[in-house]
Amino acid sequence: MNHKGFRIFRYYSTVLFGALLFGNLQGFAQQPVNVDSLEQVYLQGNFASTDSLEVINSILIVLQDPQKMMYYSETLIQVAKRQDSTRRLFQGYLQKGNSLARLGNPLDALENYFEATNYADETGNDGALGSVYVTIADTYSLNENNVNAREYYQRAIALLRQTDDSLSLSTGLANAGDFYYRMGQMDSALMYFEEAGPIFEALEYRIGTGYYLGSLGMVYGEQGKPDEALEKLNECLEILEDEGDYYGVSAFLPFVSDIYEEKGDYRTAIKHSERSLDIAITYGLKEQIRDANLQLSELYELLGDPGKSLKYFKDYTTYKDSLSNIGLVQQMARLRTNFEVDQKQSEVNLLEKEAEISELRERRQDAALYVALGIVIFAFALAYGLFRRYKYIRRTRDVIEREKARSDDLLKNILPEETADELKEYGRVRAKKFESVSVMFADFVGFTQYSEKMSPEDLVKTVDYYFSCFDQAAENRGVEKIKTMGDCYMCAAGLPFPNKDHAVHMVRLACDILDIVSGDGYSEVTGFEIRLGIHSGPVVAGVVGTKKFAYDIWGDTVNIAARMESGSQAGRINISENTYLLIKDHFECEFRGMEQVKNKGMMKMYFVKGPLKGSQEVLLGKTTEIKGSRS
Repeated sequence: MNHKGFRIFRYYSTVLFGALLFGNLQGFAQQPVNVDSLEQVYLQGNFASTDSLEVINSILIVLQDPQKMMYYSETLIQVAKRQDSTRRLFQGYLQKGNSLARLGNPLDALENYFEATNYADETGNDGALGSVYVTIADTYSLNENNVNAREYYQRAIALLRQTDDSLSLSTGLANAGDFYYRMGQMDSALMYFEEAGPIFEALEYRIGTGYYLGSLGMVYGEQGKPDEALEKLNECLEILEDEGDYYGVSAFLPFVSDIYEEKGDYRTAIKHSERSLDIAITYGLKEQIRDANLQLSELYELLGDPGKSLKYFKDYTTYKDSLSNIGLVQQMARLRTNFEVDQKQSEVNLLEKEAEISELRERRQDAALYVALGIVIFAFALAYGLFRRYKYIRRTRDVIEREKARSDDLLKNILPEETADELKEYGRVRAKKFESVSVMFADFVGFTQYSEKMSPEDLVKTVDYYFSCFDQAAENRGVEKIKTMGDCYMCAAGLPFPNKDHAVHMVRLACDILDIVSGDGYSEVTGFEIRLGIHSGPVVAGVVGTKKFAYDIWGDTVNIAARMESGSQAGRINISENTYLLIKDHFECEFRGMEQVKNKGMMKMYFVKGPLKGSQEVLLGKTTEIKGSRS
């Protein structure tokens, strides 16, 4: 089997088993429930208010439509919050994540999965925690974050092997098998599938058995056994259709199509691909819509029908572009980091609680000993207890001080130090106007073309490398980084502390950035080009947000600086007349003439050619004479 089916399959595993976790699945496997009748019960209100959580959860267990799953999971969360049900809050966030995953929104799905882990921790249910780890691993696997995926699969399976939750264990094994299948490690994939399959069959869980048979069919296809593959895949499709799991049907049909394509039976292959596309469109499954269109485009090309091939390829491109999101990889990496930080903090809190419990137990034991041994031993034990308490208090105080220092450091990494101090003291930050600052925008040229040629991991690694270098250069020049927007870098000089040389500092930083990107001894990464734009004038600066703080600036100066950047050229620094008047005694500039600026009319622009001979280099308060000029 070729790898066209391979890229389709990788999108179903997150919701394949994750949507079926933590309900009375074995009971439902043995006694099918009609979802329509359950919905009628809920909509008509024919139940006690105390049973509302159970009714909603029962509907979610058997639902297949992701839009309805979203509605009922959000309803479950609202009702569970009112009734203070930690267990149902866990299920609500898990199911909401599953519906988002099916609708092609992995980042929001991942946020809900991490929220579910917090409630799983509160319940103390290792099976629940292990199962949501499986779902998190699936999400990373689908987005080709293989390092995180492998780590969470290992965590999940190790945890689930210590529980009696056979269904969750088989789910984790099956999804890990899919992960290794996608990695091309067929022996490992088959090992996990063959361990999971008998568990599903023993539990009489037909949907799980169906996916197990389909998985075997995929592996047989990769091993060059088309007849065995078709036999297993057809058994799989028959079970999933009987169970009404059309998401799974849509996922496995492309594999059947691949086998017929290899046999040269293009008409039968097209029939199966078209059915997969119809189901995907019905249920809004974006990834499968995209992949089915690509498969049909290739099949019609083989059949000699270029018109239909082009039509399906255009549809594929539409969905491919809608699902492509470079920032998604960065956000998911940051989301995992934030979750790990929260987990570490929870571990610290747990250790402190355990220390308090241990201390209380020891003191009670000491009290019994004091009575038995008399006044002298009592006095000694009391002194010993006080000494231990003193050490505990001192140790606790040290932990608190370290955590406070870490929090202060994190806050100062997000906000300017003066702003961070004001926020800690007053709980808010007043907006301030600065009469004269310099604002710079730096944007990579042709970034979209580069992103199409690089893997997401390499792209994120490259952008992170450049932005880290820019951050260090900005700190050296006394320039304040404001934010990044995709591949655009924004910074300002002359705030939060006014500085009369702000324009000079900013142009120096712009020169540094050109050197960094050109690779003059700074990086092994080459090939990118950047354009820069600077404008000087008044701005208003302040902090926005109440939970996730962000320092930002506003005003016409910011808009004009952005226009300077868009009007620049690759490898050039474009500045406005305001900035030119502030730096002309330090830099050689080339007048570009009057240029049209959006919403501003005609404005004078200049290219910075380099520092004037004999000008002064300013770096962290030190002054160095420039011996030559930059051209």
